[in-house]
Amino acid sequence: MTIKVLLADDQALVRGALAALLRLEPDLEVVADVGTGEEVVAAARASGADVCLLDIEMPGLDGIEVAGRLARELPGTRSIMVTTFGRPGYLRRALEAGASGFVVKDTPATELAEAVRKVHAGLRVVDPALATESLAGGANPLTAREQEVLRECLDGRPVATLAARVHLSPGTVRNYLSSAIAKTGTSNRVEAARAAQRRGWL
Repeated sequence: MTIKVLLADDQALVRGALAALLRLEPDLEVVADVGTGEEVVAAARASGADVCLLDIEMPGLDGIEVAGRLARELPGTRSIMVTTFGRPGYLRRALEAGASGFVVKDTPATELAEAVRKVHAGLRVVDPALATESLAGGANPLTAREQEVLRECLDGRPVATLAARVHLSPGTVRNYLSSAIAKTGTSNRVEAARAAQRRGWL
């Protein structure tokens, strides 16, 4: 049986390299490759892809959001996150969204091919080192509202602007930020946002 694979990564060179490696496997066929998250579901549907390899950080929809859409709209198509960003928070969010696997981009080609086969067979595949780190780090302590507010802090916007963007009062935003700063062990809102992003909590 040939397993049909879709590649999604905003870097054409990465897509080309992955495609070249996977085409060396006699039972794998790269049937589509796309550069943005928005293209994945339609391309997967049109190509009949069995497994989608998704980068996390893509323009528009990120890989985690795409994994969720695939799980809802094409439940027979499985997804594997293939990313440079091996962050424990990303792993947890990806699996909760519906991804079946999570590997880093420096995974050897033979292991990546085997991950595709296992996921196609209905198994879950996770980078062992990242799984250990994720278990040790625990769950994301930030509430959904704290995450929403922190995302708006990444470029240093003032509190009044944040409040308008998330439709909350400045006082409520300050309360969420204070809580998030405490949970991240940082000293201000920008540091808290960056620390949360590094840990994959946003």
